[in-house]
Amino acid sequence: MKLYDTLSGQKVDFAPWDGHTVRMYVCGVTPYDTTHIGHAMTYLTFDVLNRYCQFLGWRVKYVQNVTDIDDDILKRAKRDNERWDTLGDRHTRQLVEDLSALNCLWPNVYPKASEEVDKIIELTTSLMEQGYAYLSHGNVYFRVSKDEDYGALGKYSHDEMIELLRERGGDPNDPRKEGPLDFILWQGQQPGEPAWESPWGPGRPGWHIECSAMAMRYLGPMIDVHGGGSDLIYPHHESEIAQSQHASGVAPFSRVWMHIGMVRYQGEKMSKSLGNLVLARNVLRVHSADALRLYLHSNHYREAWSYRDTGPAEYEGLASLLKEAAHVVAKHDGAGEELDPTGFEARFRAALDDDLDTPTALVALRELAESIVANAAEGHDIRAAQARLRALAAILGVTGVR
Repeated sequence: MKLYDTLSGQKVDFAPWDGHTVRMYVCGVTPYDTTHIGHAMTYLTFDVLNRYCQFLGWRVKYVQNVTDIDDDILKRAKRDNERWDTLGDRHTRQLVEDLSALNCLWPNVYPKASEEVDKIIELTTSLMEQGYAYLSHGNVYFRVSKDEDYGALGKYSHDEMIELLRERGGDPNDPRKEGPLDFILWQGQQPGEPAWESPWGPGRPGWHIECSAMAMRYLGPMIDVHGGGSDLIYPHHESEIAQSQHASGVAPFSRVWMHIGMVRYQGEKMSKSLGNLVLARNVLRVHSADALRLYLHSNHYREAWSYRDTGPAEYEGLASLLKEAAHVVAKHDGAGEELDPTGFEARFRAALDDDLDTPTALVALRELAESIVANAAEGHDIRAAQARLRALAAILGVTGVR
């Protein structure tokens, strides 16, 4: 099995480092305006990886966080005159309902950033003691100048990172910082904001340190897969690598970095900030969950693509075909020659082994289903082929074959 690793820029052989358990961490939502198709694409991709790793015989320990306290949550709560924690809980429940409706297997651990402050303080303290972080005007910042590898993940220049930081909500001109790329580990309390006690006064965690703390608490200092949307490469994942490896002294923090291509809609990136969201729950009012999943998996996870409103409808036929093939009864009790599914399965697995190539896997699955239906009409023995179809379709989360 090979997966594309963003850090090395190439496909790498993949297996869990201990040979048994895949340790996987996926950056979760900031819970407001959930669940849009970009969310669904990200979490269903890692759902397929989770299912396929288990199919291959590995255990999977999967952690997905909820960033339930940050600037965006507080801004939205203020705008809507709602408590920040009530807002977060409501949208988190919506995400759980939507992804459950799409037959997503749930992570083993689903922690909230607001409940992991002790570990965040521990890591921040370690970084300060080693000289990688400093206190300034009530905030604690990571000193990027001390990390000569900072920028290796995104492969951006120093100037490019400054511009991206500005575009993505950071402030390279913050006068409290030693350097423009330094990032907050702990943010001092502002009037009206929630706060937790810390050695540096009341405040709240910075965005990046939350994920390092949760990944390291539940999976250890080195994990097998760290994933999320490609928009998280910088500054989020770049900063996670720096703080995690210097806090723990263990490298690499993640053996593989997987990033999902951005979903566009009507010519623009689908995002909360642009307000052009297609919500999964609205699609599921019209189309089956299987059709939506199949449509999403018809796109390679690493490529940017454009969502079409007609897309799910185009996969209702395949969803129906898979269901028919799984349940069809052969004429004459299937007394004829046995249909051998081996070749179809080999092609399906080869596709997933090649950086989770779900579009190619879908072609093999479709052709297996078509062959089953045709052979059933001829009275051939299709039972073994149907069993393999159910097993392979389950890797893609299809429910109609059950």
